[in-house]
Amino acid sequence: MTETPISGNHTPTTLRAGAEEEAARLPALLARAEHLAGAVLLGAHGRRRAGTGDDFWQYRPAQIGDSRRMIDYRRSAMGDQEFVREREWQIAQSVMLWIDQGASMRFSSDPNLPQKADRVRVLGLALAILLLRGGERVGLTGTRLPPRSGNPQLLRLAQVFCEDDPADFSPPEHRAMIPHARAVFISDFMGDMSGVQLALTKAADRGVRGVLYHVLDPSEEAFPFRGRTIFESVGGTLRHETLKANDLRDRYLARLAERKAELQRLCALTGWRYGVHHTDASAQSALLWLYSALDARAGVAA
Repeated sequence: MTETPISGNHTPTTLRAGAEEEAARLPALLARAEHLAGAVLLGAHGRRRAGTGDDFWQYRPAQIGDSRRMIDYRRSAMGDQEFVREREWQIAQSVMLWIDQGASMRFSSDPNLPQKADRVRVLGLALAILLLRGGERVGLTGTRLPPRSGNPQLLRLAQVFCEDDPADFSPPEHRAMIPHARAVFISDFMGDMSGVQLALTKAADRGVRGVLYHVLDPSEEAFPFRGRTIFESVGGTLRHETLKANDLRDRYLARLAERKAELQRLCALTGWRYGVHHTDASAQSALLWLYSALDARAGVAA
């Protein structure tokens, strides 16, 4: 007996196996994020406030993930679209995350070092744990997972973070930016800079301030290659072979410096904070910097 494909080459068996494989990653990711978050002392960053807030801020169109009780039926009755009534303190406590899940993040120059994807997933989830414990509402940029509070949101974030994007480079998500909220982008920023510029411009237009965290493998910072070398993207779409890799070093380092300078310039223009992290450095120090940077004014940190 043969199985009928559901879509493409997937059958019920392969889909189930894939789902079980993805689900198996969740407990380990959650445990590591909890352990990392537990090593960082909670400061005065989060604000705990009871109730639903009194100060009206705005109406916004209802999004996927909003509960029915959030709908303002009086405002929605004026048209064909449902609207949510948001309070001012809820906006101030909303933090939107974007972590790069592109193929370039699945790189590590040494078996003893974590992949960039692994590091950003743990950092993103641990940061969410700290923010949720501090009374913040945490979600993703875009429309898939709007900021919400509570432990169920943590599981939703972990599920999304475990996904991989097959594309070599993944641009930041810039849709559905909540006005005057905060945001965190974590990536190697090796792709087209136009996507980063668009996202930060959109954020600035809506009064969103945040943190841009540049995560690199140490080999990407030092370029230790010599002699005959084949450079190939993780996704397999780019390939370059050279007999004298060391001749490329100065040009590569110059372009990397230019990219860092451009990211810093964009952050300075939009009121964001820029930081750099290498995967051979402590994840705990990275989380502490990220957590503190959300309350800091625009600037640069190495």
